[in-house]
Amino acid sequence: MAVWALGINHHTAPLDLRGRFAFALDQIEPTLQGLRASLTSAGKAHNAVETAILSTCNRTEIYCAADAPAMDHTMHWLANSGGVAPELLRQHSYVLQDGLVARHAFRVASGLDSMVLGEAQILGQMKNAVRAAETAGALGTTLNQLFQRSFAVAKEVRSSTEIGAHSISMAAAAVRLAGQLFEDLTKIRVLFVGAGEMIELVSTHFAARNPKQITIANRTMERGEKLASQFGANTMRLADLPEHLHEYDAIISCTASTLPIIGLGAVESALKKRKRRPIFMVDLAVPRDIEAEVKHLNDVYLYTVDDLATVVRTGQAQRQAAVQQAEVIIDTGVQNFMQWMDQRNPVGGSVSLIQQVNAQADEWRALEIARAKKLIAKGEDIDTVLEALSRGITQKMLHGTMAALHKGDADERAQTADTVSRLFLRASRNNSSKL
Repeated sequence: MAVWALGINHHTAPLDLRGRFAFALDQIEPTLQGLRASLTSAGKAHNAVETAILSTCNRTEIYCAADAPAMDHTMHWLANSGGVAPELLRQHSYVLQDGLVARHAFRVASGLDSMVLGEAQILGQMKNAVRAAETAGALGTTLNQLFQRSFAVAKEVRSSTEIGAHSISMAAAAVRLAGQLFEDLTKIRVLFVGAGEMIELVSTHFAARNPKQITIANRTMERGEKLASQFGANTMRLADLPEHLHEYDAIISCTASTLPIIGLGAVESALKKRKRRPIFMVDLAVPRDIEAEVKHLNDVYLYTVDDLATVVRTGQAQRQAAVQQAEVIIDTGVQNFMQWMDQRNPVGGSVSLIQQVNAQADEWRALEIARAKKLIAKGEDIDTVLEALSRGITQKMLHGTMAALHKGDADERAQTADTVSRLFLRASRNNSSKL
C-alpha cells in the first residue's frame, strides 16, 4: 500500500492561488468522490482509493492511499479543479510519500507547520476533514491509521511540551493591529462578516476590549443571531451590508463565499460618507471576501491572513526548545507508523507474508482434495487415494525448498541449509519430544 500527499500552503503559494483550491466543508464529499473516480478510472489503483482533503485558509492538502502511488495524476486532477496549469501548481506545491507524509501530517496536527506556531485550531480542522472523508466513504484503514496517529502525536506534543506557550493567535493579532490604528477601542464600531469558527474567535477577542458597538452580518440570520447573543451584539443581513458599511470603523470578514462580497466601489462610497475617516479591515477568508484593490485606497488599512504573519510570529524564538522536543515525539510517531505499514506491506511485511503462505498452502490443499475426489469418484482404492493426496501436498510444500538447496554458491547453499534445518529438522525433533 502506498501513501502520498499533495498540497499547497502559506509557505509555498500566495493567497490568491490558495483561494483557487479552497474547498468548503459541504464541497468535500463530492470532491473526494470525483478524485477517487478519477484515480480508479485511470487505472491507478486496483482496489478502492482512500482519500481525504484538508482545506483551511492556510492550506489545501490531499491525502491518498492506494496499491501504487499516483502523484502525477493527482497533481493534474487538482490543477484542473482549480483551473490552473499543472506546471504552475507544481511550482507552488509539495508532493510527499510514505514516511514523509506521516511526518508532515504529524507536524500539521501538532501546530508546527502553522502560520501561528503551536496554534490548536488546525487540529480541529483536521478532525473535521477526517469526519468529512468518513461521511464520503473515502477513508480506509491506512488513512484512518495515519490520522488517528496524527491526533495522538499532537496530543502528546501539547501535553509534553510548551509549544503553545507565548502563542499569538490570528484573532489576537487582529486586535493588536486595530489597537495600533485606534487609540481607544472602546470608541469604535466593529462589524463582523460571517458567523463561523474564525469570526467567533476574533469577535471574542474584540468583545473583551468593550468596543462601542458590535454587529454580526451573516447570510443566515439565525446563525448570526446565535453568535450575536453571546456579546449582546446587533445583527445585519448580508444583503444590507453596502448601505451600512460607512457606519463601522473596523470590519473583519471571513465567509465561505467563492467571490468577494465587499467590493472596491462599496468601500469608496463608505469612505466618502465617513469624510475620509480611516477604516480598519481584516480579510481572513480564502478565497478573498474583500477585493484586493481595496488595499490601495487611502484611509483603508486592509490586512489579509498573510499580512498577519509578521505579527503572529512574535514569541516564536521562545518556543524553539519546545519545537525540538516536539520533533523528537514526531520522529517516534513516524517510526511507529512506518513499522505498521511494513507489517501490512505485501513486500517484506511479516503479517502479509504469513497471510500469503497460508493462502498458498490452502490453494495447494484445495487442488489435492479436488484431485482425490475425482479419483474416489472413479472408484480408486481409498488407501491409494490417501497416499496420492499426502504425497501431492508434501511435494508441493517441499519443491521450493529442494530447489533452493541446489541453487547458488556454497555460501548461499550453506545459509539455505541452516534455515531449512531450523524450520524442518529442529522443529520436527521438538514436536516429537512433546508426543
